[in-house]
Amino acid sequence: MDDRYGSDVLAAGWRERAAKPVPQVPAELDLVVEVADDGFCGAVTRVQGGTVELEDRRGRKRLFPLGGGFLIDGSPVRLSVPAARTQGPRRTASGSFAVGEQRARVALPSRILVEGKHDAELVEKVWGADLRVEGVVVEFLQGVDLLDELLAAEPPSATRRYGVLVDHLVTGSKETRIAEAVARGPHGRHIRIVGHPFVDVWQCVTPRALGIARWPEIPRGTDWKTGVCRALGWPHETQADTARAWQHILSKVHTYRDLEPALLGRVEELIDFVTAPAS
Repeated sequence: MDDRYGSDVLAAGWRERAAKPVPQVPAELDLVVEVADDGFCGAVTRVQGGTVELEDRRGRKRLFPLGGGFLIDGSPVRLSVPAARTQGPRRTASGSFAVGEQRARVALPSRILVEGKHDAELVEKVWGADLRVEGVVVEFLQGVDLLDELLAAEPPSATRRYGVLVDHLVTGSKETRIAEAVARGPHGRHIRIVGHPFVDVWQCVTPRALGIARWPEIPRGTDWKTGVCRALGWPHETQADTARAWQHILSKVHTYRDLEPALLGRVEELIDFVTAPAS
């Protein structure tokens, strides 16, 4: 006669048979997990020597042993070493196919002028590899107000074009009035001025990359960068605080996917303009 209840309800292993298996999840870069013990939540930044490093939205990093004790969307998981990726065509941060073992070209006479030190650093981080292959130099322009002075000292030509990237290029802005005046002037044929609609290049980094819902709105009359740092709970009293905030933002940019399309298209337009054959 069959025993519908089994032979021994207290036999060893009954807990394991009833327990739901915990899935193994490779600890891929940027995977967001929560630590079950203390609620620390962060993205995977490194896996090494049986440990995984997590970084939370405030930039704090902690090491944990691989294995159990993690949650994804509230469900338990076991983190494991990710499989080695097969070597395929490598891409640059801008999404272009990388050119292996090729030295940077001798710089072209044409230039890309970028308004602001932070803007130049962002362009270098994402497009630097591409620009070196093309031989395009990015120069820091202290302000679009100084563009006329630069053009008078070193005028552009068919073989020496200038592409200019500025902030806040929207209808009615000072930047737009200057751009329109230059385009109507004697150098307009050999210079292209483009820009993004944001107040500052910081906003060209997507909120998703920073782990925030959106960039805060800063009232008129308040220094924008100071106001952003204050609203996000970052130190904001000194210029050094602002510089550290930018370095934190820049560290979150890994590829073009971390930037707003409003910037991506404009930089690509400038690269095409300054590298096109002279006509």
